[in-house]
Amino acid sequence: MGNAYIIDAVRTPRGKGKKRGTLASVHPQELSAATLKAIQERNGIDPKTVEEVVMGCVSQVADQAACIARYAVMAAHWPKEVPGYTVNRFCGSGLQAVNNIANHVASGAMELGVGGGVESMSRVKMGDDMIGRDFNVGNDKIAQHYNLVPQGISADLIATKYDISREEADRFAESSQIKAHNAIQNGYFKKSIVPIKLDDGTIVSEEENPRIESNYAFLSGLGPVFKTIGEQELDAIALRSYPEIKKINHIHTLGNSSGIVDGAASLLIANDDGLKKYGLKPRAKILATVSTGEDPTIMLTGPVSASQKALKMAGLSVKDIDLWEINEAFASVVLYAKKTLGIDEAKINVNGGAMALGHPLGATGAILAGTVLDELERRDLRYGLITLCIGGGMGIATIIERLKN
Repeated sequence: MGNAYIIDAVRTPRGKGKKRGTLASVHPQELSAATLKAIQERNGIDPKTVEEVVMGCVSQVADQAACIARYAVMAAHWPKEVPGYTVNRFCGSGLQAVNNIANHVASGAMELGVGGGVESMSRVKMGDDMIGRDFNVGNDKIAQHYNLVPQGISADLIATKYDISREEADRFAESSQIKAHNAIQNGYFKKSIVPIKLDDGTIVSEEENPRIESNYAFLSGLGPVFKTIGEQELDAIALRSYPEIKKINHIHTLGNSSGIVDGAASLLIANDDGLKKYGLKPRAKILATVSTGEDPTIMLTGPVSASQKALKMAGLSVKDIDLWEINEAFASVVLYAKKTLGIDEAKINVNGGAMALGHPLGATGAILAGTVLDELERRDLRYGLITLCIGGGMGIATIIERLKN
């Protein structure tokens, strides 16, 4: 295998995934198209040289149906010769798209490609693509076999099994808000954000979701979201797989879980031949791209196994990684990874995460790749690891090495 380099990474700001959200009026293909246009303009590339566009998207129905990657290419007015395809690895979709392009170029199958993702959660609700799959009450044969439950129950199960307290979760959620606020105030995200112009002329260039008023006092007063439905029926299903646990401790609230938002991202990736042919300067080298499978009941433990596999592939240790981006789907996911892998918390999500900034499902992995690259450059550091938990019991991870030009 050859090398895969990140040339550039761009993203939209994240708007709340509600009808009144700042990006709700923008079709998701237009959100993706804005990132493709920015990649073209910022790097002076002829889009005809892009051999593939891969976009992650989870809920591929309604406005996000019919291969949104290809429609984004057309919405960006790129040449008809540029193909695109869409991938769905649930919350890992955006990073999977990046990894796919990285592997395409590293293999020599192509020289230049774009990987990214999009999710408009204001227009396509989470779960809209699950009609006909009755996972919630276990009537589905797969659900019965694997004791499947919604992710919130799995997150609470992780907290219970690995002794993660409600206070730990809320303290970490508070720190996410503080770090995100600091990053926004200091302009740390501006390098990568593509402003979005609305039909009425309004320019959206700032993150909408963070709430600095979400301090510990506020967060600790919120009720657990999954307690009632869990105690009514779902906890019993999960505990079939974990009979040693007598009772699930429900710690997750709207404050220490990820926010529902809209957003899109794109990364331009090339191999050595692409760098030479098109005169491109790489910002980072991709050292490892991996995915793993986990127990579908507890579901969200994948960042540990994926990170371990990626570190082994790259020949690195936990201590070698300068910055970690562990998606904050739920507080317990990050805290479990931190404790199990022995990560210094000062290296984790240093500019906040999805509890503050939101989690546009199909885009988040690609957003995090750009976020860690920007911060490696700002701090003059070397290695970054991006990892996400994934529905159905999977994990995904990518390690990048920042390059000095």
